[in-house]
Amino acid sequence: MITESSQNIKNDSTVKGNLRDEEDFVLDNTLRPQNFLEYIGQEKVKKNLDIQIQAAKKRKEPIEHVLLYGPAGLGKTTLANIIAREMNVNIKTTSGPAIEKVGDFGSILTNLSDGDILFIDEIHRLNKTIEEILYPAMEDFKLDIIIGKGPSARTIQLDLPKFTLIGATTKLGSLSNPLRNRFGAVHRLEFYTNKEIEKIIKRSTRILDVTADQTGIEKIASCARQTPRVANRLLKRVRDYSEIKDHKIIDGIVAREALDMIDVDHMGLEPADKQILKTIIEKFGGGPVGLNTIAAAISEEVKTIEDVYEPYLIQIGFLARTPRGRMATENAYNHLGITPPNSGQNNKLL
Repeated sequence: MITESSQNIKNDSTVKGNLRDEEDFVLDNTLRPQNFLEYIGQEKVKKNLDIQIQAAKKRKEPIEHVLLYGPAGLGKTTLANIIAREMNVNIKTTSGPAIEKVGDFGSILTNLSDGDILFIDEIHRLNKTIEEILYPAMEDFKLDIIIGKGPSARTIQLDLPKFTLIGATTKLGSLSNPLRNRFGAVHRLEFYTNKEIEKIIKRSTRILDVTADQTGIEKIASCARQTPRVANRLLKRVRDYSEIKDHKIIDGIVAREALDMIDVDHMGLEPADKQILKTIIEKFGGGPVGLNTIAAAISEEVKTIEDVYEPYLIQIGFLARTPRGRMATENAYNHLGITPPNSGQNNKLL
């Protein structure tokens, strides 16, 4: 029996959105590789990490502190969880912006056990006070706490368990040298090839129990921005479309129809990407133009442009960074169907 109140909840679009978000969160965790064999791509990083793990296990010691960096969505969190699983230890996950108070961070550190892994996402966003506490914690496994203020203040030192810190960042240059130098291993994650993305999508179709032929997989992979997180997100949206339209198999045509509905073009560009490029071209003559100016022109946050949209646009050669600002390239003009400027010098830069 459906009561009036429950019917209202059922029809509430906000609740439906929350349910979809929860479903996607569960699916994201389900799609995460559980070990290095399942993890596709990043071969050099995997090989180095595997050697580091095996050496630590042979010595019966915790693995050295690890720093993973690269654009968002390439698998840094997944690698951290695989390292914990391979080491057979617990992992505590937090993020730089979430750690605001010294006392809260001290509580996190003192509640770890020997060998545990502390994973800090967006570690470049730690405030300086927390960062300074990390130095002795990482080097000597000591926690310095200041009690009191002024002349009567005193410092007490607590012993910490021998833990491993795994940091993840999209901005290696934003980390201070003292913090960066305390990591025993620093690994950069690269964008994936289309073939690697296709393998990831094939694996995900098996987990999601979705039937897709090679043309459908290739179509989704070509729009996935060379990023596994995007590939899985697009696969789930194409799956939704195929189910509603009663398509038994996701082929290239079905995939393209679904991607057109969510405004993703054949290069993986979304409306926001095109807006950034068109703004540079139409309002600022193709550039150079500063990032703050672009953000103000399209009413978007600088951080969102820099972390979400810009890396892929640079990777595919649509955007160039120069000392004077961002510039749209000739490839961007051609993709948008806009004639590049006729100036010979500009054409060399574009």
